[in-house]
Amino acid sequence: MTDLERPGAAPSVPALRRAAPALLGYAAVRALGLLTLAVWSAARGKNAYTLLTARWDSLWYTRVAELGYGYEVRLPNGDVHSNLAFFPLLPWLERALHALTPLSYAGAGFAVSLLASLAAAWGVFAVTDLVYGRRVGVCAVLLWAVLPVGIVQSMAYSESLFTALAAWSLYAVLTGRWPTAGVLAALAGLTRPVGLAVVAAVWTVGVLSFRRDPRVRDSSGWERSGGARDQGVGGAYGVQEGERAPEASSAAHARRVPRMTGASPWRRALGMLLAPLGAASYVLWVGRRTGKGPLGYLDVQAGWRNGFDGGYAFARFVADKFTSIASAPAGVGLLVGVCLLLWLYLTGVRQRQPLALLVYTGVVLALALCASSYFGSKPRLLMPAFPLLLPLARSLARLPTNRSALVTAGVAVATAVYGAFWLNGSGPP
Repeated sequence: MTDLERPGAAPSVPALRRAAPALLGYAAVRALGLLTLAVWSAARGKNAYTLLTARWDSLWYTRVAELGYGYEVRLPNGDVHSNLAFFPLLPWLERALHALTPLSYAGAGFAVSLLASLAAAWGVFAVTDLVYGRRVGVCAVLLWAVLPVGIVQSMAYSESLFTALAAWSLYAVLTGRWPTAGVLAALAGLTRPVGLAVVAAVWTVGVLSFRRDPRVRDSSGWERSGGARDQGVGGAYGVQEGERAPEASSAAHARRVPRMTGASPWRRALGMLLAPLGAASYVLWVGRRTGKGPLGYLDVQAGWRNGFDGGYAFARFVADKFTSIASAPAGVGLLVGVCLLLWLYLTGVRQRQPLALLVYTGVVLALALCASSYFGSKPRLLMPAFPLLLPLARSLARLPTNRSALVTAGVAVATAVYGAFWLNGSGPP
């Protein structure tokens, strides 16, 4: 009997064998996407490897890895694009892998992305398996793999690395491993600005875990009102009363989830203190380097026309689509997409997802939708918000296996074609 199956024991990291179906399915989807990209690119006289490793942000990360910070481009309109906008963890890993292997900096970035994407898929499975069970976990990973912009998961970008760190940090929170959660949150904060979402999840659950509420007896942010029979899958796992988990009864499912009496307050405090150190240290370093103090990083982002305006710029962008008949369908599509995202988030709230997931997803959504950055990049900025997929994964898990496999395969083919078309066109900036 494993730790995950032993009542009253904190779960260990999910065994690779348990996650194998999800990881194999994920690898198959990504292989299909890369093969489709290679064929499509060759037909257009382009190099798929170059598209994945040496365009857009990949070039900025590679330059940081090779030459360090300090490079900037001044545009005719007065904007200043500085490489200080790019957080350092991915370039550090590229530099280390380049030093240890024959890989170029670009090749190292590609390798890091591939490995990180597998780690991210495993993390998505681990979180979902813990909350809803193995079958839903597999479906969640496959849905994350077949996202329309899923090809970014195989690019020398930081989305896969960040998602891996975020997912495993959330898993650590849900299982009461607070120092681990803090370290992973700090690393996520060294990867992308949206690392703030992971820090917010750790701090919110951590602060609430100190409440003197008899129902909150563990450090995961889940409510406990009794034994395994009482908690079942209601509340703690997001399944409504009277509903059964897709793969097992509520009691059997509860046996795989820790019943803790609370992590040490000192361990919780340590995790909370560690969580913001990554992002804070880089932002403060940028402020010192630019001579503009703690807000120096905001000035760097302003040079890229990035900022937080509460969604005003994005709303104007959508509204402008309705100024002509030709662009109106795009405007409708954007509105439908935003409504779908909000509906999925509210569905997660209604299904009582763990608080850590709700806080994390809410911050990712807010930062992506309410920022004034380039609007074509928003789909990939939303990619780390994997808990949005959990309601869909639960629905997919209820289908017969052959039907769910057919649906997933069809979507995988469609998104592989779209990814190849997208990356050979405008692609991710």
